[in-house]
Amino acid sequence: MSFTVIIPARLASTRLPGKPLADLGGKPMVVRVAERAALSGAARVIVATDHADILAACREHGVAAHLTRADHPSGTDRIAEVAAAIGLLPDAVVVNVQGDEPLIDPALVAATAALISADVPMATAAHPIADAADLFNPNVVKVVLDARGRALYFSRAAVPWHRDGFAQSTAVLPAGLQPLRHIGLYAYSQSFLQAYPGLPVSPLEQIEALEQLRVLWNGYAIAVHLAGEAPAAGVDTPEDLERVRRHYDGACAAS
Repeated sequence: MSFTVIIPARLASTRLPGKPLADLGGKPMVVRVAERAALSGAARVIVATDHADILAACREHGVAAHLTRADHPSGTDRIAEVAAAIGLLPDAVVVNVQGDEPLIDPALVAATAALISADVPMATAAHPIADAADLFNPNVVKVVLDARGRALYFSRAAVPWHRDGFAQSTAVLPAGLQPLRHIGLYAYSQSFLQAYPGLPVSPLEQIEALEQLRVLWNGYAIAVHLAGEAPAAGVDTPEDLERVRRHYDGACAAS
């Protein structure tokens, strides 16, 4: 199917200032993300940014970019501005690939985009959790699904709770329990993406600090693609940046 990838990239970062422009093997991180996204088969890839330096870096490397307002409350609002500006049709599919995911799997992007339909205006991804510590880690977002593979709920808490199994031990996952970790990749229909900023904010969204709960609270479906394993981690800290730099330095050396 045809889809457009839009990459929100904001220059400010509390933990890693200037992150989108960090050098990875001779190219800025945001350019590396765009290159990976292009391998998904997307009809086009566009960076949505609030800063002229990111705009200039993208154009220097032949990556399409659009300068947005600086006051958007979220990346979703930022990509919605760009999707409207380029005139996408209401049934077009837009994928939000975060600007700090330079190792994103292109196949994961395509698989998530493919879940959008007339009945499902939003899609995301998840993978099995193998470690009980991850299930109890509030920084690891969990998702539970219905019989059709659609999200019932997202939480930072340990869901689903295995009542009998965890009564015995919380050190290991009980037999028969397969919790899922949410992957922060989203696809939308263009019509829903434009409607999203106007949806009432959910109390659950505010409690859990999870933006996707607004969608469920307002009665919309979110389809979830199940990946077989965890994707490569993104870049949130200086340590993450060094890890990804080693990857690109090794790739450049090998070529």
